[in-house]
Amino acid sequence: MLGLGYVGCVTAACFASLGHRVMGIDRDRHKVDNVLAGRAPFYEPGLEQLVRENVDAGRLSASSSAGSIADASVVLVCVGTPSEKNGNLGLAQLRRAIDEIAAQLSTRSTPLIVAIRSTVFPGTSQEVVLPALAGHKLVSVVSNPEFLREGSAVQDFLEPSLVVVGGSDASAVRQVADLYAPLGVRACLVSLGTAEMIKYACNAFHAVKISFANEVGALSEKLGIPSHEVMSTLCQDTKLNISPAYLKPGFAFGGSCLPKDLRALIYRIHALDLKLPLLESALPSNEQHLKRAIDAVLDLDSQKIGVIGLAFKEDTDDLRESPVVTLLEQLIGKGRQVRVFDPHIRMDAIYGSNKNFILQTIPHISRLLAPSLDQVLDWADHLVLAQKQTKETMQRIQASGIPVIALVDGSTSVPLPAREAVKW
Repeated sequence: MLGLGYVGCVTAACFASLGHRVMGIDRDRHKVDNVLAGRAPFYEPGLEQLVRENVDAGRLSASSSAGSIADASVVLVCVGTPSEKNGNLGLAQLRRAIDEIAAQLSTRSTPLIVAIRSTVFPGTSQEVVLPALAGHKLVSVVSNPEFLREGSAVQDFLEPSLVVVGGSDASAVRQVADLYAPLGVRACLVSLGTAEMIKYACNAFHAVKISFANEVGALSEKLGIPSHEVMSTLCQDTKLNISPAYLKPGFAFGGSCLPKDLRALIYRIHALDLKLPLLESALPSNEQHLKRAIDAVLDLDSQKIGVIGLAFKEDTDDLRESPVVTLLEQLIGKGRQVRVFDPHIRMDAIYGSNKNFILQTIPHISRLLAPSLDQVLDWADHLVLAQKQTKETMQRIQASGIPVIALVDGSTSVPLPAREAVKW
């Protein structure tokens, strides 16, 4: 274990408690001496007892010399990656740790797995760690990010909600994942960069949740509404709120509810002289996401573009504030030829505000609508999937051989060949 800070010492003591022989290595003699004496070098509930028990049992030791990794089969790198002045991660400790490992490789005759447990930005293992190890044939590099909270780190390790191991060497990935097997959790085995990104995605999501709850709380209190009652009730919905719902990258949101309600909320926030940046940023964020999608389609060389889906989402005929309508406006304005198919849209069947919206936005929409999918497939030289499609539709699209750009997650219910499917 390279590094005996909050992550390294907890990880070392917990792995020792699972029966592994663990050597903790740190340049800080204070940390080393504390572990050797059976003491935790800092306060963390339950840690001192684990350290003492496992030092006494001979499963946990400590050293200030990197040469102690000579007999290790796995080295977990748990050194700090503090912020620099510009916000970037400081990798000095990581680089030094990897250099110390590299210095021990010349005489090594057995395989070694280097697992990066430190929080590093996606690409760091590929761009920093692997080159420093000079492609040594006996060394494999994996990413094994930690999800430990100070104050409950021991419990978080022994009762994990998530274990992630990423890398290109399947055997090394499995070997590190197997270290956690006694905990009864199924490890998520992913690519190297994915593992690094998951750590950031989790922490960003936690920060967003805290900020969201605080902003809703601030607005509620300003309105004289009990904020804890609002949020505790929100959490009762485990189908849409506290759930995987909406947590998949895809197309921009639209429809008759979300944009309208966000605009009303922001109006009231301003009227109350509040500043709630997270809530106020939702619509601009959505607009930027839509712009990225439009740019991706405009970057296509194709002139004849078939768009599958017109309503703001599948299985509805609601066109109000559909991001697809904005996409069509831009394509037409840039001189692209467009044909659209949506199985639920018939101009003679829609009416009211739904019809008014589409006719005011694209008066000639009737000329763009194709009555069948086959007509679009026969005409287009590139397809844009703006809604999730059924398995049958995806099979027909695949059979057509037309290249596809999918703007929504889950569009490819039937996998398309890599050369034909592009996720923007």
